[in-house]
Amino acid sequence: MKKICVCLLFMVSTSITCTGFLFAQSSKEVKKPLVVFVTGDHEYSSEETMPVIAAALEKDYGMKTIVLKSSPDYNSEENIPGLEALKHADLAVFFLRWRRLPPEQLAYIDAYLKSGKPVMGFRTTTHAFHFPEGHASEKWNAFGEFALNAPPGWGGAAKHTHYGHESSTDVRIIPEQANNPILTGVATNFHVRSWLYRVLPDYPVKGSTWLLMGKAVNPDKEAIENPVAWTGTNAFGGRVFMTTLGHPEDFRQEPFQRLVINAIHYELGLKVPRKWKGKMNIQVPYRIAK
Repeated sequence: MKKICVCLLFMVSTSITCTGFLFAQSSKEVKKPLVVFVTGDHEYSSEETMPVIAAALEKDYGMKTIVLKSSPDYNSEENIPGLEALKHADLAVFFLRWRRLPPEQLAYIDAYLKSGKPVMGFRTTTHAFHFPEGHASEKWNAFGEFALNAPPGWGGAAKHTHYGHESSTDVRIIPEQANNPILTGVATNFHVRSWLYRVLPDYPVKGSTWLLMGKAVNPDKEAIENPVAWTGTNAFGGRVFMTTLGHPEDFRQEPFQRLVINAIHYELGLKVPRKWKGKMNIQVPYRIAK
C-alpha cells in the first residue's frame, strides 16, 4: 500500500513539474508585434501598397498586421473604420492625405500618439489632415508638427514644394549614415519615380538624423538636393521614421522595399534582419491627384 501511495505521489509531482515547465516555456514565447497601417490618400494608392508590405511582415518577419482603409473608398476623407486597433498597436504606420476624420476616430490616434509609441509616415502624411479654418479639429492640420517632428507652422498646407510631376529622383545614402542599421542592404544609389519634395530649410527639424538625400531628375525649376528619409523623436517622445518617398512605383524598387522593412524593425526596437527574404511583387498603379 505504501509503495502504491509513493508511486502516485511521484506521478502527481512529475505532472505538476512538467505542467509548470510547459507554462514557463509558454510565458517566454515572444509576443508578435502588431503593426497597424492607417491609409487614405487620393493619389498614391496607399491602400494597395501597404497590404503587400503587411503580408510580407506576417509571412517573412513574424509580425501581426492590420491595414485600415478609408471607407467607402480612398476618396472618402471622413471615415477610416477600425482605428480602435491602435489601442493594441506596437507601431502605427500612416500614409494619409487631407483627411477630415470625426472626433471619435481622431481620439484613437490621439491616444496612440500620447502613449509615446513609434510612428512611421510616408510622403503626404506631413499633411495628413485638412480641416477648414475655425473647425473644432483644426489643430490636426499640424499632424506633421506633433507626430512627425515637422517645424512649427507647417500645418495642413504643408510648407513644401516639389519639382513637377514629370520629374523623378536619384537617391543616395548620406555617407555618414552608411552603417546605420536602417540602411542594411540598401543600395548606395538608386532611382525612384517620386518627384522630389523640397523640404529644406525647415524640415527635418534640428536633431533629426538624415539617412538619404534626393536629387531631382528633369525638374521643372532650379533644384537642390533634399533629404528624403530621416529619423527622430516626436513631441510625445515616440520614435519617428519619415520618408517623403511613396509613389507606387517606388515600392517596386528593392532598395526602397528594404528601407521600409528595415525601418519597421527599427521603429519596433527589433534587430534589423540581415537576411533579405526576397523582393516583393508590388505592381500598383498611380492615380491622378484629386
